[in-house]
Amino acid sequence: MANISGPGPSLRSQWLGDKIRDLRKSRKMSLKEVGEYLQRDQGTISRYENGELPVRRGDLTVMLDLFGVSDEKLREDLEKIRKDSWQKDWWDQHREDLGKDFINLPWLESRANHIYAYQNMVIDGLLQTRATAEALIRNVEERTATEDQIARWINVRMDRQRILGGDEPTAFTVILEEYVIDRKVGGREVWREQLRFLHEVVQHPHIEVRVMPVESAPHSGHQGSFNLFEMPDPYPQVAYVDTLAGPLFVEQPTVERYSEVWKDLAKGALGPSESSQLIADRLEDNK
Repeated sequence: MANISGPGPSLRSQWLGDKIRDLRKSRKMSLKEVGEYLQRDQGTISRYENGELPVRRGDLTVMLDLFGVSDEKLREDLEKIRKDSWQKDWWDQHREDLGKDFINLPWLESRANHIYAYQNMVIDGLLQTRATAEALIRNVEERTATEDQIARWINVRMDRQRILGGDEPTAFTVILEEYVIDRKVGGREVWREQLRFLHEVVQHPHIEVRVMPVESAPHSGHQGSFNLFEMPDPYPQVAYVDTLAGPLFVEQPTVERYSEVWKDLAKGALGPSESSQLIADRLEDNK
């Protein structure tokens, strides 16, 4: 499985389903045979493998026994994914508004060890002020959305930023094109507030903001913005791309291309101290 887009099951349900399918095929067993052993119909096993139906704990245990899985680490990893696929969190209440695919994003953010983001147009959502977020969301959605919907979407963006606070904040590194900090989203006052906030957050040790100077061109990021999630075991590395057709989540082996692009971007971007000074200069210019 490489690219996942369009409506469908959660990433974690798909990951578990893929593992179950691989194990079944390694034993050369049919869906019907597994279903009969579990006393489930063939369609249920198929939905398990497609990630369309959360796997019951007992069913997973029986399937792992059936497939001869004796590796305790693998069994524990699959049980962790199974449990996570059932778990609900604050973002699930927004599923109807935002769709199943987008809901994968705050889940990934909440589980990641480190998030890497490259933005060539706007400040990343995890570092936007409420006023900046509102200006961007209204620009896209105001013609078709209600005021209640817009308010909920703004709140979701703000709620996603919780991962950068608390006792165990997520490590976050972002590279912004230089013209991103010159694009006055929302007007002069809103942008001054955004630059001030950006300059403040770089003081936190788990947040690193780097600027790609305009003279560093061409580079590998010319095809667009993306986020790269370094996940804890047993989850795989995932890249996220926001497109006009909806969110796109990229896994192995394609995600390795995003890792290579990030390495190239990191070579060309200014260091954290130089970037912080550049942001301070822009803030001074916008007084």
